[in-house]
Amino acid sequence: MTLAQVLTAGQMRAAEQALFDMGTTVGALMEIAAGGAAEWIRRVAAGRAVTVLCGPGNNGGDGYVIARALREAGNAVTVIAPLAPKTEAAKDARARWNGPVGTAAGASGEVFVDCLFGSGLARPLIPEHALLLRDLAARHRLSVAVDLPSGIATDSSVVLNERLPAFDLTLALGAWKYAHWSLPGRALMGQMRLVPIGIGPVERAAQLIARPRIPAPAADSHKYRRGLLGIVGGAMPGASLLAAAAAQHAGAGYVKLLVPTADPRTPPDVVTDTAPLPEALADTRLAAVLVGPGLGRGEGAQMTLTEALAQSRAVVIDADALMLLAPGMLPEGRPVLATPHDGELEALCRSFGIIAEGRRARTLALAKVSGMVVLAKGPDTCIAAPDGRLALAPPAPSWLSVAGTGDVLAGIAASRMATGRDPFTAACEAVWLHAEAARRAGPAFTPSALAQAVSAALAACV
Repeated sequence: MTLAQVLTAGQMRAAEQALFDMGTTVGALMEIAAGGAAEWIRRVAAGRAVTVLCGPGNNGGDGYVIARALREAGNAVTVIAPLAPKTEAAKDARARWNGPVGTAAGASGEVFVDCLFGSGLARPLIPEHALLLRDLAARHRLSVAVDLPSGIATDSSVVLNERLPAFDLTLALGAWKYAHWSLPGRALMGQMRLVPIGIGPVERAAQLIARPRIPAPAADSHKYRRGLLGIVGGAMPGASLLAAAAAQHAGAGYVKLLVPTADPRTPPDVVTDTAPLPEALADTRLAAVLVGPGLGRGEGAQMTLTEALAQSRAVVIDADALMLLAPGMLPEGRPVLATPHDGELEALCRSFGIIAEGRRARTLALAKVSGMVVLAKGPDTCIAAPDGRLALAPPAPSWLSVAGTGDVLAGIAASRMATGRDPFTAACEAVWLHAEAARRAGPAFTPSALAQAVSAALAACV
């Protein structure tokens, strides 16, 4: 799996400084970044008139370079700058533009380019600038943001001003930033494209989840070699059946329900083991165990969870099991993946004594304190490992906002762990497969239809 890095504003500044330390000048890097952005804008504009809004910093300098490149390509270009350039690179870029710089009065065209402020902004735009931004976006058919839309905080993705315009395209310069893949700011960015500028790998950078590479079973594989997954049932058997259906389509060779009583709805291709749970878990061929979907929180649920954690080689904890989990219950030295939604994440943070600001920070802190890999699922899913690794998920179809899809995700993740994946890799693969299955299932799908679509998603990775 090739993962693109996602940087904070500070990491981006350090990465650029590394290029400067190797001899690249600020002006040269600006030409590379803005030149790449200009090529995207040229294609979008298709010969039509473009208006570029330039700010006082290097993002404004990018705007002047973009304007010059578009003019050389034959586009009619209007440059608007409410503030004079303040950095040397921006001053030089404006001089090389060598064209008129006006106000917004009467400015119109087909494509509007926002280069007012880029990454690093942490304060709201002043009212005059916010109004200018809204006005120009409204007067153009298409809007493009360079690096980030002005008025969105780079690291938190907070929308710093009310009524900011939505963009059709956002061009990330050099590397993705957290705001590109986090709500609420992400909702204003439209399509997103990355403009490379030669940034190297950054230590401890977050990663963007991409399509995994999953090999087909070896020629001599059998059901146990591909992975035996046990799914612990409970008070609501439908959830564990959904998880089992998803797991069967996600690569495991054998999926077994561990329940006290067989459910007549269980399909014939899912084996039911009604032996006492300690006896069922004693099967040394079990590669992974999933506990939580449909478990319930009634009498006996806590003991079921305790037994599953004590005896499993590798375990995925989901749903009700997350609400029952306490720090002393976790096994030492064994792989554990937790898959909470926001409510469950909050409960886990209370249980483990986590005090952190923001969803991403809480996920990282919980992983570090607990020793679990934590897959915090939701509109901006993120995955954190105890060693500090962090992965962010691109947007998945919003049709996933229906009961039962979390059980499907847990089944996929447990299936990937049963095949031998470590919890962090299994979580990344599961998130991608879950989203791809939703895309293939179409709108208004049921959880059962989503589970059936997992095999097609898996096929796209083989």
